[in-house]
Amino acid sequence: MSNTNNATTVPYVVEDCRGVLLVYSDGSIVRKSQPVADIVVDDDGSVVWKDVLFDPIHKLHLRLYKPSSSSTNTKLPIYYYIHGGGFCLGYRNLLKFHNYCLRLSSELQAVIISIDYRLAPENRLPAAIEDGFSSVTWLQAQAVSGNPDPWLTADLVDFRRVFICGDSAGGTIVHHMAVRLGAGSFGMEPVQIRGYILLNPFFGGTVRTRSEAEGPTKTYLHLEYIDMYWRLSLPVGGTRDHQLANPFGRDSPNLESVALDPILVVVGDHDLLKDRITDYAKRLKEMGKVIQFVEFEGQEHAFITRNPDSAVANKLMQIIKDFIAKYNSV
Repeated sequence: MSNTNNATTVPYVVEDCRGVLLVYSDGSIVRKSQPVADIVVDDDGSVVWKDVLFDPIHKLHLRLYKPSSSSTNTKLPIYYYIHGGGFCLGYRNLLKFHNYCLRLSSELQAVIISIDYRLAPENRLPAAIEDGFSSVTWLQAQAVSGNPDPWLTADLVDFRRVFICGDSAGGTIVHHMAVRLGAGSFGMEPVQIRGYILLNPFFGGTVRTRSEAEGPTKTYLHLEYIDMYWRLSLPVGGTRDHQLANPFGRDSPNLESVALDPILVVVGDHDLLKDRITDYAKRLKEMGKVIQFVEFEGQEHAFITRNPDSAVANKLMQIIKDFIAKYNSV
């Protein structure tokens, strides 16, 4: 008589992140390749780029972009771009992020730093946030080095004019960086961060907001994905009210006494996270922080990198330019 208890159970998929990240019942993880821009790129040559290892311990790279010929004789500002993907997906060299950074460097006439960070569930939060912070300490090391990267020499870039932008989960990382570094980014000298840009930041909470509960079901980022990303990225046992997800959760730090540099917050009105993002900007403004809030009509989550050449993207680019110009003074 056979013993069915000894039968081998075939692992099955328990979490499917857009067909790119598959988590199986036995705990194994499979990541599939995504379209990247490593060798051949369709651009006009106005921007050059290269990859640099910034964290040898975790083997993390960043991608530097700079105008091939600057239209000004002044030093170039530095602009970080931290990609999204629910903390579970995305790399600096994905085609959509790469194309957006090409445009950022050309339009802003800036050196762009696009970073990789450790992804969940292999590396749960706060790993990604720590990697965001370490990328700035890497920049500080370049600023004080006697042998910096040739693209980050003191005669080319102005380390006193740094802006940090994050998209979706990248926006969440940027929020935590802003809180940790504080106004003036003291301790990072000669690097000085002038402002932060949060593009539809990926915030969470256990109680559904109205935009989550009543928002459109057929969206790029729907509730199933929102919940899955948090399940896979938060520390084991953590809820969506964890301080890493909810800036105003029960255990989150009180931001009343935290001095922050200026923050530009952007959201689309069809984004299911709209209410959370709007509330975030409203609360910080009521606390006396310098907050600029912009809502785009008819736009979903991550609308910029999904259509970087649209009229809406052009409008946002001008808003970012104006924000940088406003807080660019030394």
